[in-house]
Formats: sequence, C-alpha cells, structure tokens
Amino acid sequence: MEVQGRIKKIDETKTFGNNGFRKREVVVTTEEQYPQHILVEFIQDKCDLLNNFNTGQQVKIGINLRGREWVNPQGETKYFNSIQGWRIETLQPAAPQGGGNTPPPADHFEPAQDFNEEDHDDLPF
Repeated sequence: MEVQGRIKKIDETKTFGNNGFRKREVVVTTEEQYPQHILVEFIQDKCDLLNNFNTGQQVKIGINLRGREWVNPQGETKYFNSIQGWRIETLQPAAPQGGGNTPPPADHFEPAQDFNEEDHDDLPF
C-alpha cells in the first residue's frame, strides 16, 4: 500500500529499552478534498530513510498496516493499529500543462536528400 502527500512534520529518532529499538515518526498531509494527517512510523534501520527529507516535500510512502491485540489488567481485550513505512520517495512536480511534449525545432532535423514528389504519393485514395 502507499500514501501520498506533503510532509507536515518529521520527528527525531527515539530509542527505547535496553535492546536499542529505534522509531521515527513522520506526518504526511494528503492532498484531497478532505486532507488527512497520516502518522507513519519508521522502525529500526528504516529510520535513516527520513534523513534526506524535509517538511513541505511531496512524497510517496510505501506502508504496511500493523495490528496487535493487548489484554489489560482487568481482562479486557484491546486492539491497536499502526502504519509502518518501509520506503519513501520524492514525488516529482507535475509537468506544466500543454508544454510537456513539445517537438524539437525544425532546424534539428536533416533535410531529405532524395525526395521526389512523384515517388512520395503512397496514399490509398
């Protein structure tokens, strides 16, 4: 799955526990009729993927949905979801309208040397 949007916030890498578990969070705001602020977690070695990104950049993030079950001390079962990122890339700005595929100027082509008007008429009608 993927989520696309503009980076709103990038947190610093946080380390937890004695085993050195690392987590870094980024908030991406989608660009749609009703924008959503999506929190995506990057864990362990994936934290470093965010080093080259800044707030305001448009990105596409490859994500996995994660869910877990927890039973509290009262015996009630609770469920938690998280969104984990595993890839992030910059989205290229859109090409300008009407100017994306303009042909090269005429002086970039070589003139035909053996052009004969009589040989060129190959139309079927």
